[in-house]
Amino acid sequence: MDIFEFALQMEKDGEKYYRDLVLKVDNIGLKNVLSMLADAEVKHYEILQRLKENETVQISDVSVLSDVKNIFTKMKEEKDISGLDSSLREVYENALEIEKKSQEFYKEKAEEVHEQSQREILLKIAEEEKHHCIILENIINFVSQPARWLENAEWYHMDEY
Repeated sequence: MDIFEFALQMEKDGEKYYRDLVLKVDNIGLKNVLSMLADAEVKHYEILQRLKENETVQISDVSVLSDVKNIFTKMKEEKDISGLDSSLREVYENALEIEKKSQEFYKEKAEEVHEQSQREILLKIAEEEKHHCIILENIINFVSQPARWLENAEWYHMDEY
């Protein structure tokens, strides 16, 4: 299986993982964040499909960090911790590990491809996977300690990215 076939399947699996998780979550804000992550995986899939077919690809910034930050800011303002299920922490941690592996995969494969344009796109996707890791780390903190999350105005460090 070539790197694009593997990457396409990985992105499809990631989308399914997030879509399935949306069905398990009751908090509207988290549902929205998870849906955004699933949508980002779809965008990655489409980009990779075009790369596989040797099409010219212009990758726009598909990072969801700023949108997620807005959702969490609204949740904080509204003190919305309704429908949280800390038993899903392990599921979020699993998603985080998958995203970390995805990030490493894209960084490694960027070194293996011969075309500079493909290398740049794979590195861009790796960076976006890193952003997904940041989001998931913050979701884990949120579901683990919602009261502390409400008290800490700087609970996320998304501005650094």
